[in-house]
Amino acid sequence: MRLLDRAYSQLPRGVPTRSGRFEVPRPIVTIAGARTVVQNFKAICDAMNRDPELVLKFLSKELGTAALFDGRRAVFQGKFFEDTIENLIKTFIKEYVICPVCKRPDTHLVKEKRFLFLDCDACGARSSLRPI
Repeated sequence: MRLLDRAYSQLPRGVPTRSGRFEVPRPIVTIAGARTVVQNFKAICDAMNRDPELVLKFLSKELGTAALFDGRRAVFQGKFFEDTIENLIKTFIKEYVICPVCKRPDTHLVKEKRFLFLDCDACGARSSLRPI
């Protein structure tokens, strides 16, 4: 019993007790001329608990195009289909949101000097990431 009490005392404090499944809304994509607009971009970023500018930077680099964020939606130069955007968001979640140790989404990004780390609030793990 002492060992179990000692193990509990070493767990990180303030572990989130989020119940339910981690779900990110599907992107609502409209193509207007030579531009692609993700209508619910802010809602997607809020669900992932990530800064929209960071997600936008990742998507624009992966798509190889210019992009801008106007407060709730993202506008990309060029025509991109909904499944392309959705697959890139899933890639972002896998690399920059989900903890590789415990597979939970209760994480946050920490930048130290030039390095980017993923700190898990659930298990306390710290993983290095490739820069965005």
